[in-house]
Parts: sequence; structure tokens; C-alpha cells
Amino acid sequence: MSKLILDIQQVSKQFALEKLVVPVLHEVSLQVHEGDMLGIVGASGSGKSSLLNVIAGLDLPSSGSVHCFGQSLSLLSEAQRTKLRNTKMGFVYQFHHLLPEFTAMENVMMPLLIGGKAAQAQEAASSMLSRVGLSHRLSHRPAELSGGERQRVAIARALVNEPAVVFADEPTGNLDSQSASQIQQLMTELNQELSTAFVVVTHDLQFAKQLPKVIELKDGRLV
Repeated sequence: MSKLILDIQQVSKQFALEKLVVPVLHEVSLQVHEGDMLGIVGASGSGKSSLLNVIAGLDLPSSGSVHCFGQSLSLLSEAQRTKLRNTKMGFVYQFHHLLPEFTAMENVMMPLLIGGKAAQAQEAASSMLSRVGLSHRLSHRPAELSGGERQRVAIARALVNEPAVVFADEPTGNLDSQSASQIQQLMTELNQELSTAFVVVTHDLQFAKQLPKVIELKDGRLV
């Protein structure tokens, strides 16, 4: 059995809007193990991004539990959750969120510098950028890169800390079909080579069909 990374049990989430309580997740349970490639699909407004945020500890559930390596995220302080995210998790979004004034190398080094690993930051960032096919773009700033290249930098940044799990929220939603296909293939290769788990929210049903595990949300419930 592969190592259990995330254990999500009966998670519900509600938001308060003035005098209204808006439910967005209803008793969702799932597990993520080492090396998993899990897709989350569903219509807009089905709760996919809300679930991703709760799983990653960016938001806390209204009820239920999320455990990461046996630790309850709800029982950790915000500082402890931030440290856990920086050491055990990586994030890729639809928009790359690269810092425009820094080079590709500097953007990828950032998680290591924040984590106090300056001594290994440059070598690790260079190695990861080479792995995603950007060894010739180390000194380029985001404005000098194509959309697909910027997303490759974002993936390298997510993986440079050797996280146990990478959360990807519509990672190809802002790309043309060719670039999207290349990014999807890259994530699949990295998942297989590094045994890093990927949890991917996607509207791309063709991509979802290629994933070994897929869950569907409808109105905040697992279908």
C-alpha cells in the first residue's frame, strides 16, 4: 500500500453572506496516496475550487476533518499550516502567478529561499527548470516567455521543494490546445517519475479521461 498523504472525511463547507448561509460542500470524503493522479471535475460552481482550498488548508471546513500525514489541519495554527504547505505541498493555478520582475530561475528559487534553503536554491531550481524543458530560459522574465513556458515555470516552482502533493487548479485553462496537451503530458510524466501526487481540478474532460482516478462534484456533493 502506498503512503496515505491526505485523508478527507465528511467535509462540509458553508459561507455566510449577510443573513444567508450558502453551502458549497456536503460531506465529501476521499483519500490521496503517494503517487496518485486524481482529477476533480464538475460544472462551474460545483465546489471544485472550494474543495481544493479546504484539502490544502487554505480554508478550513465548517465540519468534517482533513488530515495531512496524520495531522488535523483544523488543529494547526495558521503559521503551522503555512509551514506544512511550504514543505509538503505545491500549487499550480490557471494563471501562473509568476513575479514579473524576477527571472524564471529566481521565481523557481523562491519557495526554497522562503523555506530557508538558500544554499541549494540555485542548483535545485536549475535542475527542475531543465526537467520541464526550460534550461535555455533560466534568465528570461515572464514577459519574455510564452504562455506554455510560463506554466512550465509555475510547475517547476511547485515541485522544487519536492512536495508530497501538488494541487493544480485549472492548470491548462488559460492555454491553447497544443500548449495544454504538453502541460498535461508533463504533469503525467512528473507524477510517474517522482511519485508526487497530483490533485487536478479541470474542465478538460479529455484530460480527465486519461487520469487513473477521477471524482465528480455536483452541487458540492460527490457524484
